Amino acid sequence: MAKETKNKANNSKKEKKEKSTFFRDFKAELKKVTWPTPKQLATKTSIVIAIVILISVIVFVLDTVFDKGYEFIVTESTKNNQQENVINVDESEINTEEAPSESTEDTTVDAGTTAE
Repeated sequence: MAKETKNKANNSKKEKKEKSTFFRDFKAELKKVTWPTPKQLATKTSIVIAIVILISVIVFVLDTVFDKGYEFIVTESTKNNQQENVINVDESEINTEEAPSESTEDTTVDAGTTAE
């Protein structure tokens, strides 16, 4: 049991040492970083914003063009379908006037059933 307590104490010391080493190394690396000047930062930020606006305008234009094209195709196909339906209805009316159909109903009754 004494060894377990000793191992836990050693592990916690190692963890603390690793954490402090990490933060020291982290701070040393941040000192090596070349930070941009405020002018460079403003220039690069404005370039990024301009590119984002340009791409969003291009996407908007393409979306609008494709949407209008789709609407045109759907509208034209709907018009064509409606015209075909009108022609088919006219033909069926002509056919029904020329040859009236006779309706035949099955009036037979099975021998095992009784009609009420």
